[in-house]
Amino acid sequence: MDKPKEPHRRSIRLKEYDYDQPGAYFVTICTHRRECLLGDVVEGNILLNKQGKIVEEQWRISVNIRREIELDEFVVMPNHVHAIVAIRDHHPVGATGRSPLHPKHRTLPPKSLGSFIAGFKSSVTKHINLLRATPGAPVWQRNYYEHVIRNEIDLEETREYIQNNPWKRPEDENHPANIKS
Repeated sequence: MDKPKEPHRRSIRLKEYDYDQPGAYFVTICTHRRECLLGDVVEGNILLNKQGKIVEEQWRISVNIRREIELDEFVVMPNHVHAIVAIRDHHPVGATGRSPLHPKHRTLPPKSLGSFIAGFKSSVTKHINLLRATPGAPVWQRNYYEHVIRNEIDLEETREYIQNNPWKRPEDENHPANIKS
């Protein structure tokens, strides 16, 4: 019997946009089937469980692994993560901080938004599946939402949205009661 074909999925990325250029991005990463895997929200307070704490920890340590990024506001919700991540100018520098490295010694870190998100999702999946003893089980949806932050006003509005997200949980499009099949 033939395996059913996967539906062709269109990319939701901007066609002509270079996602490894320096800039700030708002991202939303949802859990597989938007399962409330990461905790709960009670009266606007986020109560992360062990899996949610893994997500928070892996997000925070990303800057130690991926030196081309800067983290800004973020929130781990029961079934998704909202965050602002900035990609810095990633020209390699030498020991003085001023001179370029010799090409023979240069190692290029993952530089694009997509490679950062893929690495983050992979690391979280590995840690959560070890915790749950569920090797190979999906933790995240296949893709993620992104928005290129265009200016300071956009940045401030995005920060406010993230900060207020736990209080707006009942109206959130990612809340299980609001997900349309």
